[in-house]
Amino acid sequence: MSLRGKTVLITGASRGIGLAIALRAARDGANIAILAKTAEPHPKLPGTIYTAAAEVEAAGGKALPIVCDIRFEEQVQQAVAQTASHFGGIDVCVNNASAISLTGTEATDMKRYDLMHSINTRGTFLVTKSCIPHLRKAANPHVLNISPPLEMKPKWFAPHVAYTMAKYGMSLCVLGMAEEFAPDGIAVNALWPRTLIWTAAVANVVGGERMRAGSRKPEIMADAAYLMLTQPAREFTGRFCVDEWWLSSQGVTDFSGYAVDPGVEPIEDFFLPETWG
Repeated sequence: MSLRGKTVLITGASRGIGLAIALRAARDGANIAILAKTAEPHPKLPGTIYTAAAEVEAAGGKALPIVCDIRFEEQVQQAVAQTASHFGGIDVCVNNASAISLTGTEATDMKRYDLMHSINTRGTFLVTKSCIPHLRKAANPHVLNISPPLEMKPKWFAPHVAYTMAKYGMSLCVLGMAEEFAPDGIAVNALWPRTLIWTAAVANVVGGERMRAGSRKPEIMADAAYLMLTQPAREFTGRFCVDEWWLSSQGVTDFSGYAVDPGVEPIEDFFLPETWG
């Protein structure tokens, strides 16, 4: 299958993993709705919805940049309606937008707690809910959440319980919605990286420049997402995939090209299950 002519709505698509997924779909000639808050250049964050749109067009796709804060229902509804009207429908919804704070309970102020839950869990639920009427009309509809497998181990909760709850909320949407919308033929899946991915979040929140060499490029997530979004929706749903392991199952054997520094062993990410597949 191909994403040619398909309309892909992606949240948080002005940079990082969201942009990489957009560019991979654009190479097929897909229509990309870029939903993000960044309309003006940010001193610490690269890219805006407009620079992302330019990259999508250069890669061969059609772009629709939309300023949207997914915490607000009216903005999401307007963005989804604008996308469907502009491109004639929606085939794929990618919930990539996320907020992170790797803080313990006492160090997590409630403003940050609310931000993570409003964007990660609530935002994912809201964007998906708003896209469902359009996805029902699509030929091979997919929802993809950039969220982890539901590995219910205390070690993933104890250091940053608020963040884990917010990310697992995205994964719980997959667990429930895959079953809920199976009769409609809408696939709902999750994708998570096995290693750190070099993004603004890693640079600014997780560990800074010292993490760069041990990270992989966002393109590994984009390639894994592409192979998921081109699966038959009625047959491929309710999956919690990890990028490297999923790509391996599809025949990929060389991951060196994804490394920021091929000479450095990649650093494993959070939330990884002990076994997969």
